[in-house]
Amino acid sequence: MDGMHRTFVIIGGGLAGAKAAQTLREEGFGGRVILIGDEHEQPYERPPLSKGYLAGRAAKESVFVHEPSWYATHHVELHLGQQAVHIDREEREVRLGDGARVPYDALLLATGAEPHRLQIPGARGVAGVHHLRRLAHADHLRAVLADRTRQGEPLVIAGAGWIGLEVAAAARELGSPVVVVEPSPTPLHGVLGPELGEVFTGLHQEHGVEFRFGRRLASISGRDGQVAGVVTDDGEEIPARAVLAAIGVRPRTALAGAAGLKLAEDTGGVAVDASLRTSDPHIWAAGDIAAFPAPDGGRLRVEHWANALNSGPAAARAMLGQEVTYDRVPYFFSDQYDAGLEYSGWAPHGSYDRVVYRGEVGKRAFIAFWLSAEGRVLAGLNMNVWDVTGPIQELIRSGRPVDAAALADPATDLGSL
Repeated sequence: MDGMHRTFVIIGGGLAGAKAAQTLREEGFGGRVILIGDEHEQPYERPPLSKGYLAGRAAKESVFVHEPSWYATHHVELHLGQQAVHIDREEREVRLGDGARVPYDALLLATGAEPHRLQIPGARGVAGVHHLRRLAHADHLRAVLADRTRQGEPLVIAGAGWIGLEVAAAARELGSPVVVVEPSPTPLHGVLGPELGEVFTGLHQEHGVEFRFGRRLASISGRDGQVAGVVTDDGEEIPARAVLAAIGVRPRTALAGAAGLKLAEDTGGVAVDASLRTSDPHIWAAGDIAAFPAPDGGRLRVEHWANALNSGPAAARAMLGQEVTYDRVPYFFSDQYDAGLEYSGWAPHGSYDRVVYRGEVGKRAFIAFWLSAEGRVLAGLNMNVWDVTGPIQELIRSGRPVDAAALADPATDLGSL
């Protein structure tokens, strides 16, 4: 077996880290594989936390990346509930919170991201202010939503991004009223622009979600140590059974920064090359923290499931000395009520010239394409239309101008454009 006397260490117990460990074994690496995670749970996937698991439709066992016995069977050493506190690059070892020192020949950082906290009066003084990043967070929030003693009081969600909308859908499925407070004029405004934002507004309003656009939370009030309500910045008082802060995340780069690794100032995260190698030749980064080269010459950092799924294995192969170029088209998926969707590419508000539709937007069975002024496809979203991700990503990769009329015509095969 290859590398029998080498030790590869992975810091991060999420999907990227678990898939990296799996890939090392699949590729024939015979040395030690050590995975360090600061949670006590075995590595799990995060998308179900705001979807099926939160709504009670998915069992806990379904969120884990591998069967519990997989790690022992494949000789992957788990250090769970352990915080990696220091990387000694000269000695090539990781120091843990309990003082243990773990040597490495190659190191993968897959430390993920952490949610932004609400910085408003009352946010830290009462129970019932939630974030959703970890399995324990989902358990706590689900228990609150299932509490029938406060059934008429809404869950107030700060932020109408993907997490906010998915939780809103799960909460409505559980019978809880929902009020979403969002400073932009539509949901997902910075990601999808106003055109698609209106589609999501209608979807959620049909299911009873109330929106407060153009507003922010100003304070949180409590009663008997529990959240009782919120006040928006225009003075509206809204009763609340709980508050969810869904205002984005930041990459967990403190460990890398303290070790002197180069960070990406423009996107955040750890700067890596096309093989996901950091500024240290013995250290790689994957998942939410990896800021990898983008086609336009800048850097791209992606905080979605597919990036963790694909970059972990890519980094593992690079650690083994294989030729790796990580240039995946960004991709994510979402499920909200009866709407399933996939999004490929990257076209934030202000970066595109127009949106072209194929299908019936009113019936929420369509594809939306974001085009540049030259007619290049920058991104595509398919809602309740399936098996089109491949052609959409090929159009994005090609960078060639596309006839908008043909793009909108359902009779034209996307693969022919």
